[in-house]
Amino acid sequence: MGEGSTDTPQGVGHGGGREASHVPVLLKEAIDFLSVRRGGTYIDATVGLGGHSYEIAKRLGAPGHLIGLDKDPAALERAGVRLRTSDLGKTELEQADWPLIELRQGSFAGLAEVRGLRADGILADLGVSSLQLDDAARGFSFQADGPLDMRMDPHSERTAEQVVNHLDERQLADVIYEFGEERRSRRIARAICRSRPIRSTAHLAEVISAAARPMNSEQRRIHPATRTFQALRIFVNRELDDLRALLGAAPRILKPGGRVVVISFHSLEDRIVKDAFRDGASQGVYRLLTKKPVTATGEESDRNPRARSAKLRAAERTDVGAQTSEAETVDEVLRSEG
Repeated sequence: MGEGSTDTPQGVGHGGGREASHVPVLLKEAIDFLSVRRGGTYIDATVGLGGHSYEIAKRLGAPGHLIGLDKDPAALERAGVRLRTSDLGKTELEQADWPLIELRQGSFAGLAEVRGLRADGILADLGVSSLQLDDAARGFSFQADGPLDMRMDPHSERTAEQVVNHLDERQLADVIYEFGEERRSRRIARAICRSRPIRSTAHLAEVISAAARPMNSEQRRIHPATRTFQALRIFVNRELDDLRALLGAAPRILKPGGRVVVISFHSLEDRIVKDAFRDGASQGVYRLLTKKPVTATGEESDRNPRARSAKLRAAERTDVGAQTSEAETVDEVLRSEG
């Protein structure tokens, strides 16, 4: 969740908490800007629980292809039930007119390494999902005690526990400052190093809270551990590097007229997206569809507090420098890579 939250880490994405885990953030706005073409090929770079993907699939029809990517195999399993292995909730017409859906486990940064990709649209809903946040065993939240893990991909090597217990004080302070925009980073890093070993989310939150007690009304708006937890999660999962890789590859992947839509949940992400789209527009590669970020309505924010920090930006690929040769479709390329 974004600033203003007092209980959960910043950067929550994929649309919702316990009461609204099946409702993606900015669903209507994302689908409208994506402008799904029947029979097209689309990439949901962060499929999560499949909320956005389901709406894309409904519009693609049987001739279409939908590629869903996610680092988290648990999320893909849940999405598969909704998108592919169950007809529950689908009308007979939808069942007969359902696109080819391929779900792939891995980071969307891998798209930058695949040659020949062509797609009509890319959607990325960034941040941690409710499935991850609400499971104490994943270690993303200080709401409930759990191991210091924070890996979106449970098979990746680096955990938050390793970062917290093995980086030196200066390195740790830099991580907290750079990825959490935490002005008290050095004080927090010093307290963490003095309290080692730290094995659980509750212990870490306790150490941070003691070291960085809120001194004014602005600091009291969020839990003292919020920014540090955000920083650790981003660092562990290489989130900003992956985002840059995706945005760098998008102009090559998109067909002329194709669109890229990104929903971010904190200023670090939004700044990277804004700069990439602005630079693309200055080079004639993109036509900006959102001069300012689109945010949730008051009604959506009231219904789903995690939507309050969401910002959506969108751009459309022009034909400047676009590939003209025939290329494989996205699903064919990913299948060959797998």
